[in-house]
Amino acid sequence: MRLPPFNPYAAVAIGVLAVSTSAVLVKLANSAPAGIIANYRLLFAVLIMLPIVLSKYRYEFRLISKKNWLFSILAGIFLALHFILWFESLNYTSVASSVVLVTMQPIFAFLGTYLLFQERFSYGAVISLIIALFGSFIIGWGDFQLGGMALFGDILALLGAIAVTVYFLFGQSARQHLSLITYTFIVYAISSIVLILYNIVLGNSFFGYPQDHWWAFIALASIPTFFGHSLFNWALKWVSTSTISMGIVLEPIGATILAYLVLNETITWSQFLGGTIVIVGLFLFIVSTSRKTKVTIATKNNQ
Repeated sequence: MRLPPFNPYAAVAIGVLAVSTSAVLVKLANSAPAGIIANYRLLFAVLIMLPIVLSKYRYEFRLISKKNWLFSILAGIFLALHFILWFESLNYTSVASSVVLVTMQPIFAFLGTYLLFQERFSYGAVISLIIALFGSFIIGWGDFQLGGMALFGDILALLGAIAVTVYFLFGQSARQHLSLITYTFIVYAISSIVLILYNIVLGNSFFGYPQDHWWAFIALASIPTFFGHSLFNWALKWVSTSTISMGIVLEPIGATILAYLVLNETITWSQFLGGTIVIVGLFLFIVSTSRKTKVTIATKNNQ
């Protein structure tokens, strides 16, 4: 395998900064329903990808098996559900609480693989899981003191984490047989169709939003999507999944700082304490279930 032309760890760092903008951008478009924000994030991403897919990848669609079509469609449905739940949670709770809780996806992935495949984990993984869950309890308890709706937002964020876990589980199988561009395009397109139907059923308006909302929609489709998740997927060729996961665990820190600077959101003691415990627990969990890898970066002489 050829050496990476760009430091993949730097790519992961840039990706973390990019995905940290997501929650703040959703908050900036707060007069639009969560389903509309999610729809335009994915729809604009599909439109950006469309010329590349038509020119270079359209032949791959004829080679996709029924099983991979089914798994890709199911992944798209659960990705749409993830965005609906997470974006809706931001209407009720703070960026700090919502992003910390939705980032607990590795914990639900652990539970899923244990229940479905009886996969065994070390005592360290179990202890770190308990630590992360304890931190989420502190966040929920503190938000309950602020009001029942804040706790409701926390629950929506946790459900969003479960939905994205199912999305990853379906996507893992399909991704082994499809190129990154083809798979991503199909999933985003399916998610967008699901969200269009969802908004039609709810009677949400697709137009009539302020200009700054449209800029937020476009920014959501480009910054956290392409400069975030696409960079993570690129870096996966050279670094382990656990390295990416560790980077994503830092997203709540970046999101909280941005929320303070852009939205003037303050953080309560329970959010700070609980969020810190969750992040520590997630770090310990990822470390206890990962293997170390070494990456050599290409120089100009060996490119």
